[in-house]
Amino acid sequence: MTLAARAGLARGRIELRQTFTNGQDLWNYLFPAIILLVVIFFMRNATVPGTDFSLGARTMPSALGMGIAFSGLVTMAMALTIDREDGTLLRAKAIPNGMLGYLIGKITLVSGMGLISLTLQLVPGLFVLDGLSVRGASGWLTLAWVVLLGMVATMPIGAICGALISNARNMGIIMLPMMGLIAISGIFYPITNYPVWLQWIAQVFPIYWLGLGTRSALLPGELAAVEIGASWRHLETVGVLGVWAVLGLVVAPIVLRRMARRESGSRVAARRQKAMERII
Repeated sequence: MTLAARAGLARGRIELRQTFTNGQDLWNYLFPAIILLVVIFFMRNATVPGTDFSLGARTMPSALGMGIAFSGLVTMAMALTIDREDGTLLRAKAIPNGMLGYLIGKITLVSGMGLISLTLQLVPGLFVLDGLSVRGASGWLTLAWVVLLGMVATMPIGAICGALISNARNMGIIMLPMMGLIAISGIFYPITNYPVWLQWIAQVFPIYWLGLGTRSALLPGELAAVEIGASWRHLETVGVLGVWAVLGLVVAPIVLRRMARRESGSRVAARRQKAMERII
């Protein structure tokens, strides 16, 4: 198992380095940062209700939390789905502890990509947005544990979704609910302005809590007044994200083992044949 873990880490680092040599991957790093800056530009004259604080500056940390959730849920699911379709998972299955090494590699890759994307968005924001800053060691510590716990809470769920989706063209099964949750989770506008029943739905899922956690690390303390309970609710953030992390870490290995057992050369060949028929 130690050898498989080392192989997985090495594989993840290699795949991460390769993203810097691929134009599509580089664009995937830059595109979210560009879109976020454009959104903030159009929000430059808006303020958080009841304050004179820029709504754009409030949106930036929320979007960082959204990016962590998106990376853990969607990127991980897409990676597993594509590798399942092209036979990569079948090859990993044939190697002793190959699935363990494969998963560690994917976790390394997705975590690295998520941190790079976060940095590309955070650094410009710290320079161009008034009121946005990491306030001392406590701010950096808060940002670190929110990002780490958020990844642990979302990547296993993303792996489960990737194991359950038969091909990459069905990713809308994840994307549509994801867009809906983003809309109600207070990412672009304070959640306290939504109906109470929508607030309760949003608080069940990690996206809201990741946005709240990153806001607590990057915004002035007085901005907590526009949050639910006028508080950053760190204990609740740890609790909800922790529950999702435990749930995912318990269920994901079971689902992935069952998915791996069902993989065979004939299944991979059938999927390739269907893909070729669609192209033709």
